[in-house]
Amino acid sequence: MISDQDAIQLLHDLVAIPSLSGDEARASRYLASWLSIHGFTASIDESGSVVGTLAGEPPPAGEPMQDIVLLGHIDTVPGHIPIRIENGELWGRGSVDAKGSLATFAAAACGLQIPPGIRLIVIGATEEEAASSRGARLAETRYNPAACIIGEPSGSTAITIGYKGRLLLDARISTTSSHSAGPEPTAAEIGVELWQIARELASRDAPDALRIFDRIQARLRRFSTTSDGLHDTANLQIGFRLPPGLDPHTLEADLRAAWSAARTGGTHAASDAGSGDTFEFSGHEFAYASDGRSWLAQALTSAIRSGGHRPRLLLKTGTSDMNVVGRSWRCPMLAYGPGDSAMDHTPDERLPIAEYLAAIRTLRDALGNIFSQAAGNPALTRAS
Repeated sequence: MISDQDAIQLLHDLVAIPSLSGDEARASRYLASWLSIHGFTASIDESGSVVGTLAGEPPPAGEPMQDIVLLGHIDTVPGHIPIRIENGELWGRGSVDAKGSLATFAAAACGLQIPPGIRLIVIGATEEEAASSRGARLAETRYNPAACIIGEPSGSTAITIGYKGRLLLDARISTTSSHSAGPEPTAAEIGVELWQIARELASRDAPDALRIFDRIQARLRRFSTTSDGLHDTANLQIGFRLPPGLDPHTLEADLRAAWSAARTGGTHAASDAGSGDTFEFSGHEFAYASDGRSWLAQALTSAIRSGGHRPRLLLKTGTSDMNVVGRSWRCPMLAYGPGDSAMDHTPDERLPIAEYLAAIRTLRDALGNIFSQAAGNPALTRAS
């Protein structure tokens, strides 16, 4: 077990290394070295992800090892925040989302006695903040764990049991330039109409749903226009957050159909759009919600109670690597990590050090119970 000061130093050093999605190599090398020094078998896989393993003695002949995967991510979104400690909080890009969770995984696992037949795998995955999710997609094909904890901020006294799905649309609308006093719709007007169609489509889904988790959310993420004097162009990015049960490919087909109907016989702007408009869809992810009563959830909530707190179960409107691996692994799964997710991607991103240390203690306590469950009930671990 490492000291609090060593755990704080790990967090500081990891956050201090820039690691934008697709450019994580330096941070991955640092963490792999740290894990090796602290007793892990560590490597960097083909996706650039860090993988650190602690394993108990082999199980009896004929029985498989039971893998417990702690799947964090090492990449961050852009935005430089000078790293510093002020008023007991560590400021820096990635301190909350989600190097704080990844450092919690590594620190909590240090020095643990791993029972026979159990293998603990800590992963710092690449490109979680990109639609590619490169690290998690490789892990999805490589492991078949008995249980998985995703490294994302839930707060040290809560666990996250579900994330909404996602769909991204990058649209380009191109028209022939015309006089501003003329009757022809501008590329910008047509782009606005596309956004209105997308928002209306989202609002028609489950209008009576009480929870936002059960409704489609549509956001206009980017909008810009350009002109070269001959052609005018509008570029839009629309993001959708999807409820459980909605196939992102179905939403894509519905939006294409609604736009086609508007162009061929509907509203004025869309019907006048030329054939130069292009749609590119990406980031297709299904929503995923796990069982908040699973033995894994019970292990974490019991550890939270042991620390004197009342645990909370959260459903998040964002996405995480849980969306990538959840439907394939079909094992008990949840997300845990210190920090307030409202700080994600903001210029005020910072993590209270006391909460970080509390999360390490909680996870370390829970892992002992998790190992016992996995080692003593191999059939139970495959039920979600």
